[in-house]
Amino acid sequence: MKILMVTMALDIGGAETHIVELAGELVRMGHQVTVVSNGGVYVPALEAAGVRHLEAPLHRRNPLLMAKSYASLRKIIRQERPDVVHAHARIPAFVCGLLKKRLDFPFVTTAHWVFKSGFLLRRLTDWGDYTIAVSDDIREYLTDNYGVDRNNITVTINGIDTGKFSPEVSGEAVREEFGIPAGDPVVAHVSRLDEDRALAAATLIEIAPALAKRVPRVRLLIAGGGDSFTELTRRAEEANLRIGYRCVILAGPRTDVNTFCAAGDVFVGVSRAALEAMATAKPVVVAGNEGYMGLFDEDRLQAGIDTNFCCRGLPAIDRRVLLDDVTTALTLEPDEHRRLSAYGRQVVAERYSLERMARDALAVYEKAQPPRSVVLSGYYGFGNMGDEAILEALCGAIHAIDSAIEVTVLSRDPAFTEAAHPCQAVRRFSPVSVYRAVKKCELLISGGGSLLQDNTSTRSLIYYLSVIRLAHRLGKKTMLFANGIGPVTRPANRRRVRDTVELVDCVTLRDPDSLGELRAMGVTRPDLVESGDAVFTLPAPSHRRAQEILDENGVEGPFVTVAVRPIKNAPGYLERIAALCDGVHDRYGLQVLFIAMQPRVDEPVSWDIRELMHSDAVILRGDYTPTDIMAVIGEGRIALSMRLHSLIFAACTATPTLGFDYDPKVASYLAMLDMPEIRSVAEMDVAEALDKVDMLLRRRDEMSRTLRQRREEIRERALLTNRELEKLLAVGEERAN
Repeated sequence: MKILMVTMALDIGGAETHIVELAGELVRMGHQVTVVSNGGVYVPALEAAGVRHLEAPLHRRNPLLMAKSYASLRKIIRQERPDVVHAHARIPAFVCGLLKKRLDFPFVTTAHWVFKSGFLLRRLTDWGDYTIAVSDDIREYLTDNYGVDRNNITVTINGIDTGKFSPEVSGEAVREEFGIPAGDPVVAHVSRLDEDRALAAATLIEIAPALAKRVPRVRLLIAGGGDSFTELTRRAEEANLRIGYRCVILAGPRTDVNTFCAAGDVFVGVSRAALEAMATAKPVVVAGNEGYMGLFDEDRLQAGIDTNFCCRGLPAIDRRVLLDDVTTALTLEPDEHRRLSAYGRQVVAERYSLERMARDALAVYEKAQPPRSVVLSGYYGFGNMGDEAILEALCGAIHAIDSAIEVTVLSRDPAFTEAAHPCQAVRRFSPVSVYRAVKKCELLISGGGSLLQDNTSTRSLIYYLSVIRLAHRLGKKTMLFANGIGPVTRPANRRRVRDTVELVDCVTLRDPDSLGELRAMGVTRPDLVESGDAVFTLPAPSHRRAQEILDENGVEGPFVTVAVRPIKNAPGYLERIAALCDGVHDRYGLQVLFIAMQPRVDEPVSWDIRELMHSDAVILRGDYTPTDIMAVIGEGRIALSMRLHSLIFAACTATPTLGFDYDPKVASYLAMLDMPEIRSVAEMDVAEALDKVDMLLRRRDEMSRTLRQRREEIRERALLTNRELEKLLAVGEERAN
């Protein structure tokens, strides 16, 4: 993953050390990490670990500096396009929260401490999509004071590098640096010496004279810098004058914390510093601004875990208790000293590893990732059974690959589409909705169906091409899914189709004529895949469901299904079809059942034909799914098909079909299926058509066997499209991981 961490600065402090260690461990695990901050003493260590550092003035709540940081981060995020932005501390989180509203990136924050929660400060606080807390009590604090959903908070640990913080590390160089003779006992303390962090250091200085009386030649070695450093230095000098030697040593800010811990015989402190000292196998008195735990042992483990060794909620530091516990720690019997030291290191090794801290963060980064999204562009939401069946097959194919993928359909009627299919839907004619859907997806699928044609209109063709080009401009993968191509008659439109198809990442075509049409347009790419209509991949329909529908519509006995549609410039075709239906009824005793593949368009034509017939006929009425309609067609003796997908539904159920050739796509499929056709419905010879019906009925079993064979052949080709889709989505998953 590309991870962008944003923090205030990288000076001495537990949160800063946490960031440095986390970033370094993520790099060692193979991720790419960039840290943005105002800089500080830890930048060299960060860069030595392979982490890039960029500067921005995020260290102060100054409006001008925050505006400058906003501009810097906006540029960085736009250029880097990180998979996740991880902010540490209030100011970085606030700035990143503002940027998320514009740039929409996965956003995670870490709460290293409790923050003041006044009205104005609440408005300056953003906890991101998900929050990491370094202890359970911080999680409760965020829930109680900021209303953060506890389900969005992950509790992690302060991971410690047990190789860097180890009993094998020597502290002799530090002792020599400060002139501490060998054998003099040393109490080490590391903390940021700000007013809200320096209580333990101040109390150690206060008890120094009494401690020096109890433990001769003791030294207090205090590391850290901050706004209390000058005052603490003054107090240390006063204490040293009273003691008579340089007992209290303020070392200032240090980055060599491991050797500093190693220089001590006992450590006093909290949080990460306490854990680091435990890893170096030192007895630790856990004490800080938030409270006091005492000399760490088995009885204090749960309190340490609950508060992340910060002592929140525990009694405040009492200088007499601290004096007694430090004295005890310095005068432990050798066996007890070894036992406590070993136990502390064991706790760190088992519970506070760098790997666990990094994996906790990665788990949250994964949760913050937007769901994988595929956008489907096609003739959806118009109530056309063929296209709705294609959509059903497409949703099934996508979710068979990854059930978590979010499918968004560009639909004429989003509410209808969402009710009918496992998807989200947006209005296809809303430019803003289409842009937003495509912008967040990883793959745009155009199809299936005959989308790239200008027989309907040039406007329709340009719409589908424009959606493909939008996805291409936004850097999304694109696919033509089992498309039928043509007819495209206008030269300019043919050029548009050719140029757009050359941009698409994967092109699959539902019939050989479509492949030939693209070649005729000048498409030269060698990877065009001839497949089959997606509907052939749908599961077999239910016989029981078909019978329920037939009963609902009063259909009894053998019947023939008839699917008609309006035809322009074909005078007399309604009368001819009515005569054909009467002939089928009178000659073979078959009831005629009209199937409206696109009800709002086909039902009026069906009623017109029924009115012209002398025999009774049924028009299927009801709110049925494509698989319902397929099931009904499969129960018929034969099918008369003017719609391509009524022909395909019949083929899927091995129902012999007489097709009416009103469009090249119908002729192409009739040829593939080896089924008879009527070439021109406007000039249809009813007697000839009845002869073909007679042939279908006489040879019904043979024709059904032929259709089963053809169906399986086409289905195998159609599954090629699903495999190509799986390849594209696998590439997207590799990117995400």
